[in-house]
This record gives sequence, structure tokens and C-alpha cells, in this order.
Amino acid sequence: MTRHSTPQHYGQLTITLHWLMLLLFVGVYACIEIKGLMPRGGHLRSFFLGLHGLFGLSIFALVWVRLLARRLAPRPPIAPALPAWQTGMSHLMHSMLYILMIATPLLAWLLLSAEGKPMPYFGFFLPSPIEVDPSLAKQFKHWHELLGSTGYWLIGLHAATGLIHHYWVGDNTLIRILPRR
Repeated sequence: MTRHSTPQHYGQLTITLHWLMLLLFVGVYACIEIKGLMPRGGHLRSFFLGLHGLFGLSIFALVWVRLLARRLAPRPPIAPALPAWQTGMSHLMHSMLYILMIATPLLAWLLLSAEGKPMPYFGFFLPSPIEVDPSLAKQFKHWHELLGSTGYWLIGLHAATGLIHHYWVGDNTLIRILPRR
């Protein structure tokens, strides 16, 4: 098993980060959905909200490693090559996913700061970048939830496109990111 990109596969770091971040996204969305089923003020509701934040900040931390790996390691080409419009759509989709992974946790941090609440992460607390402002907190909450809801669609479309390329188009789009045997 090679750690570096080859003409057929991404490097092991990129592959591992891709699938780990998928698991973290599953955790983020599962926690927020389960939290919504819990009664307000309950300990389980707070637990799932805290876990949601932990997973979200983990995505935020790992996205920087992923961006660095993407910058340093060559990307294996899709074979056969895609039409230019599909390549453009692929770049747009990946850009939107990176925006999701960066902006959503930042908005959560700003939301909590505007509410006067701490932002915990593995026993540490991030400093508040802004003053308490309940009306601003509502705006941050709106944008955080809107991006989160959009994430369902982006992730679903990303996964569906990979499957379409694998099973219908027959190129190596999906194979490049699958763990190697």
C-alpha cells in the first residue's frame, strides 16, 4: 500500500481524510437530528448538541490538513478525461464542499460567541471573537442552519455523482478515492 498519489489513486492521507470526514459528517447530521427529537432542557439533548459541535470542529480542523494535502500531492487524472463542463462542475462542487466545511463551524463559533457561550473543543475553549449580541446571534444561527441544510444536498449530490460516474459513465472517478486493498 503506497502512501503517495499514483496515476490511479489518491495518496493514503487524502483517502483516509475523505472517508474520516464522511464519518464525521454522518455524526454531525445524526447528532443534530437526534437532538431535535429530545425534549428541551434535557441532558441527552445537550449531550448530542455538544457531540454535534465536537464533530463539526473536528471537520474544521481536518479540512486544513486536507487542503494542504490537496495542495502538495498531485491529483490522479480521471480516465477517460471528462468534458470541460463536467470538470468545471466538479471544481464548483468541491469548492462548495470546502466552503461548507469552513464556514459552517465558523458560523457556529460566531453564533455561540454572540450568545455569550463558550466554544468547547476537547477540554479547551476557543476565545470569543465578538461581543455578546442576541440579534447578531440570530443571524449567525440562520446562516449556520441554512449552510447545514444545504450540506445535505451537497453531500448527497457529491455521493450520487461519484456513483453515477462509477456505474453509469464507467470512469475511475470513484476508484481513485476508494481505500486500496
